[in-house]
Amino acid sequence: MLTNYFPILVFIAIGIAIGGGALLLSRLIAPHRPDTEKLSPYECGFAPFEDTRLPFDIRYYLVALLFILFDLETAFFVPWAVVLRKIGVYGFSTMIIFLLILVVGFIYEWKKGALEWE
Repeated sequence: MLTNYFPILVFIAIGIAIGGGALLLSRLIAPHRPDTEKLSPYECGFAPFEDTRLPFDIRYYLVALLFILFDLETAFFVPWAVVLRKIGVYGFSTMIIFLLILVVGFIYEWKKGALEWE
């Protein structure tokens, strides 16, 4: 049974070795001359003009939630439509339940005002 997992373990070990080797090699070869300019915080080439710990506007998170909502819908709709005849009524009813859950998320976004741009 464990022999089936051996190629996966070898793949993981090679990945860790290559990643760790690249980090170690860059640490040994790259010049290390930090100064105040290199260590200073920056924001798109400019000095930061506000505190970085300010909270984001809630609309940013709502737009991200909306994107995930429609992305999930699209990702699950296409395979479902391809095999709809094979899965029958059970598959259709589970997709309707899934869509109802997504509609609840959409209504939440709508009520919070994520669809209105100022």
